[in-house]
Amino acid sequence: MEEENVRKNRETSNGSIDPSVISLPGDKVKPAVLKRQIGLISGISLIVGTMIGSGIFISPKAVLEGTGAVGPCLCVWAACGILATLGALCYVELGTMITKSGGEYSYLTEGFGPVLGYLYSWTTIIVLKPSSFAIIALSCAEYASAPFYPGCTPDVVVTKCLAVASLLLISIVNCMSVKLASYVQNIFTVAKLFIILVIVVAGIVLLAQGNTKNLSNSFEGGTTSFGAIGLAFYNGLWAYDGWNQLNFITEELIDPYRNLPLAIIIGIPLVSVCYVLVNIAYFTVLTATELLQSPAVAVTFGDKVLHPVSWIVPLFVVFSTFGAANGNCFTGGRLTNVAGREGHMIKILSYISVKYYTPAPAIIFNGILAIVYIIPADINTLINYFSFAQWVFYGLTALVLIVFRFTRKEMKRPVKIPIAIAVLVVVVSCYLVLAPIIDKPEVEYLYCTLFILSGLPLYFLFVFHNPKEHCWTSKKKQIKIGEDVGALESFEGCF
Repeated sequence: MEEENVRKNRETSNGSIDPSVISLPGDKVKPAVLKRQIGLISGISLIVGTMIGSGIFISPKAVLEGTGAVGPCLCVWAACGILATLGALCYVELGTMITKSGGEYSYLTEGFGPVLGYLYSWTTIIVLKPSSFAIIALSCAEYASAPFYPGCTPDVVVTKCLAVASLLLISIVNCMSVKLASYVQNIFTVAKLFIILVIVVAGIVLLAQGNTKNLSNSFEGGTTSFGAIGLAFYNGLWAYDGWNQLNFITEELIDPYRNLPLAIIIGIPLVSVCYVLVNIAYFTVLTATELLQSPAVAVTFGDKVLHPVSWIVPLFVVFSTFGAANGNCFTGGRLTNVAGREGHMIKILSYISVKYYTPAPAIIFNGILAIVYIIPADINTLINYFSFAQWVFYGLTALVLIVFRFTRKEMKRPVKIPIAIAVLVVVVSCYLVLAPIIDKPEVEYLYCTLFILSGLPLYFLFVFHNPKEHCWTSKKKQIKIGEDVGALESFEGCF
């Protein structure tokens, strides 16, 4: 009878352990790995669902403020879509060359060495990913609680409690099942595309009725300031942020050589078209002044056009933000897991659940940090100042592609893009990093830079000078989670 309870070394097609059998301590079992469960539809949903959060519904006015007129504003939204697509094409080539999860972390480590990869993981895991997760959850909570506080602002404590509850729910879902998290992403992506379709169709009807006053002479009053236009692009591309999310989960993609390029080619142009059409729809009803004064543009649009069913707009904004938060959690956990696997974070973060095939410790760690970021009064300032660092890493990642063309000519390239695209992305990244600093230099940018560089002493103290960091021998760890006993993979690396 005891032998029947001993796990046999059964493997699935990708070398992972069959969770249907039980292991006793002392047995030789292969370490658990993430399974390839993400198909093309789920990949597209992850890209679209993460890119479309609350920004296009709440405050697209940042681009209008930078351009000064409706015509240049629409041109910037379209140009941002093109630039996001070009950046994503660079990631397609890199993602099919280096089929490791982790996105920029894996590419920067491979291209420029572990130091730069560590600085990226340090900045993104500790600040960018969890703070973005927290901000999206707060937006979701604000719109979910708004109906219970008619005519006034929702209580801060209630909003933060709802945000924490949504963070916990999303983290639990992502810890329990990859497929369940994918289904959640797919459903909420359909929901946000539905409300976008409603807004776009309403805009087309209004255009057909002759509501084109706000679109006539649309270039009058446009700005020609170098810094202002740069800030407009900066804010527009922030709304497009998320185009690189699929590269964080390459190891879980079914047939990544086919599905990674297809998902990106389909997903990003779809979002670009949606953003431009939604903005056109807004201008069929709202003047530039009304749009700038509106605290939530989509809600104002709904009140004017969709009455008496205007309540569907804030409801679907809740759906949109919840789906974006789910996508953020999904990819953030994979980045943390890969960094732990490579010895750049504490090794427990590299563990994979044998029962659920999810990077549960990494997801929990990301969720805890997000909850911590919810506590302060305002974290929007934090993410605003740190977001310039994101374009530093985007530019460096595109530079990896250029470097590989000369130093790794022998590498297999299932997808090969013109090198001019990578050069353009690097140039644009430099512009986007420097434009806000030149236009409005503030000491906070220095603080952010110092924080990023503060990862250097940590790297040399805990990674570079640690002899274990170069011992890539995997260990089988037997740990108990509830009633589940299984082997989890770790690497001999330290933080």
